[in-house]
Amino acid sequence: MSRPDHRPPTVVKLGGSCLDDLDGAWWDDLARHGQDRPLILVHGWSKPLKRLSPRYSEPSAVLRDRYGNQSRWTTPEVIADIKTVSAELAEDVLGRLERRGVAAERLLGSDGLVSAGDGERWWWRDKQLVELENLVGPITGVDPAPLKNLEPRHAYLVTPLARNAAGQEVNTDADRAAAAVAGATGATDLVLVTDVAHLLIDGEPVRRITEKAAARFRDKGATGGMRKKLRAAGEALGHGVQRVVIGSAPVTDLLAARTGTVITRI
Repeated sequence: MSRPDHRPPTVVKLGGSCLDDLDGAWWDDLARHGQDRPLILVHGWSKPLKRLSPRYSEPSAVLRDRYGNQSRWTTPEVIADIKTVSAELAEDVLGRLERRGVAAERLLGSDGLVSAGDGERWWWRDKQLVELENLVGPITGVDPAPLKNLEPRHAYLVTPLARNAAGQEVNTDADRAAAAVAGATGATDLVLVTDVAHLLIDGEPVRRITEKAAARFRDKGATGGMRKKLRAAGEALGHGVQRVVIGSAPVTDLLAARTGTVITRI
């Protein structure tokens, strides 16, 4: 049962490509925000994985399915490498928060938090559509029970792995995992921290956009990582999140709409 003074968490997705660029002032700002709100951080791992081994930068590390969607080719060895780089990343992030007065703990999504459905089995390889086992699955649900301490001055760092019906650990998209977690925990705000300052349409920065307009651009103009972020934003808003903010600035600046792109239902 919720207490009258309960405050919903702020969910922040930390892009794997931008973590190295977040300076001390950025973490100071996040810790100040965390004094008043529970924090759930969901992290990516793209750059740390590429640093671990050159093979993760090779074109063969990414598959494209019959519908044109891209996915990292994930084997049990890749899952193990994700856990390795995520553990190192977690040690750094948790230390940064704890030195600033925010207690923090790491949680694997596959430890009862995130469930996944069956993944696509047909992928293009050498210009042929072939059947491959790829340990990637769409998110089908989030059980917030493992997030037992959603209190101010406390943060969770979620590694966005999931568990499928067969009990396998699978890779998921971190932006969409953050959206699902935000919806399941009653978060009002989802912040997608990335390495670009705004959503750009026709080369112009967009400060505010509706869910419907963002979806039109996603399907007709957006590419790569931004397309996934806009899909995640739509899913978060559909799960009850009030607004999604995309940008590279400190969290309080993004939430105050001083910079970045704010996406709302209407």
